[in-house]
Amino acid sequence: MLSSFKKLTDSLLKTRNSLFGKLAPLVGGRKIDDALLDEIEETLLGADLGLDATGRLIASVRERARKENMTEGEQVVTLLKEEIRGILTSADTASIWQNEHRPVVFLIVGVNGSGKTTTVGKLARLYSAQGKKVAIAACDTFRAAAVEQLQIWAERSAVDFIRAASGADPASVAFEATKQAAASGVDLLLIDTAGRLHTKSHLMQELTKIRKVIHKAKPEAPTYSLLVIDGATGQNALSQVRVFTDSVGCDGLIVTKLDSTAKGGVIIAIAEEIQAPVRYIGVGENIDDLQEFDAGQFADALLS
Repeated sequence: MLSSFKKLTDSLLKTRNSLFGKLAPLVGGRKIDDALLDEIEETLLGADLGLDATGRLIASVRERARKENMTEGEQVVTLLKEEIRGILTSADTASIWQNEHRPVVFLIVGVNGSGKTTTVGKLARLYSAQGKKVAIAACDTFRAAAVEQLQIWAERSAVDFIRAASGADPASVAFEATKQAAASGVDLLLIDTAGRLHTKSHLMQELTKIRKVIHKAKPEAPTYSLLVIDGATGQNALSQVRVFTDSVGCDGLIVTKLDSTAKGGVIIAIAEEIQAPVRYIGVGENIDDLQEFDAGQFADALLS
């Protein structure tokens, strides 16, 4: 079985090639000067690191190189790795399990096609394998195929599955699911919601309602709104994060499909510009291909 770091490294191959694959030949045999830093800046922007993160990285590299008397271009890669790790770590938060109350509730949100339903299944697998009692609630009540897919994921992970009649009010399903999970000693309740365009205000208001009824059903239950982002979205992910945060909050991101995109650098842009912590990343299509995010490992895999 591949190690988690090997899986991460393999999944970031396209992003790594778009960044490190261009940086390595760029810095080789050169001195650190304004011309080199300008070219590095262009490379970082091309790898979807965003204006803010790129500006911070270039400024930090310039300052550290001056203070530490670094002159060789190859040394820039080490500096960038350390600074990227710092950006990602600064957006990190405490463990979701620090609160003793149960169930912990994950409200899984995101736009259509981001991989929400599959991610719910992988989260169920991740935590049931750790010995936690997990339940999945299907709150995408208007798409029968989504409910059926979710039920298959629940069966594969041997976790409880809560559903309602087709067309039921999603908020009422979330309310009953939270009450049921609390009564049956569930550690983690995963609430799958319908995909929605972040530009549709009435759909965003529905999410707000769902979060409110979860609190009403179990006020002390730690509730996390987790936004699923398709890694291939690139800089467009920033607007998604802002809108979902304004509507239902964003307690963390789940970035999917990193293995199929060269735009994984957007994780750094999000951490710098919005301070939204990445909590999980999808590194493949298999049920076990979801990892808890580790800033140090991500930086190492990206620039090694």
